Amino acid sequence: MTHDELRRLESTRRKALWQIARFLPGDSEAADALAILNDLDDKERNGKPSTDKPLELNEVRNSVPVQPHQSGIDIVLEVNIPQPWRERFLQASIGSTRLPEAPYAGDWEKFLRRWESEMAHLERHRALRANVDNPS
Repeated sequence: MTHDELRRLESTRRKALWQIARFLPGDSEAADALAILNDLDDKERNGKPSTDKPLELNEVRNSVPVQPHQSGIDIVLEVNIPQPWRERFLQASIGSTRLPEAPYAGDWEKFLRRWESEMAHLERHRALRANVDNPS
């Protein structure tokens, strides 16, 4: 996947996650955003054979070192964040304050916590949608 394709995919994912966050799980108004997110996940799962499987959340959390900066603020170097997580973080951080050299480590950690919360919210939507689509 090219960098531009990854940027578009993660930009679309971010917008859909922000949209679905406005709705309680099971709300039919979330259906469009849920469809977009499901499509993106399918594309990622069925990607090119040369595409490596992204690291899981805890793997990426443990693999990105936090470094002290001369300003006294801890940072993470973007080059140390593996894709697609780097692009996900960049999309979620558009407009955020950062140092010229690197983003704040606190923002990276906040992003990871928020991602975990967003994925749990998304799974609740999916579970309730599955109940609607396949009633027992």
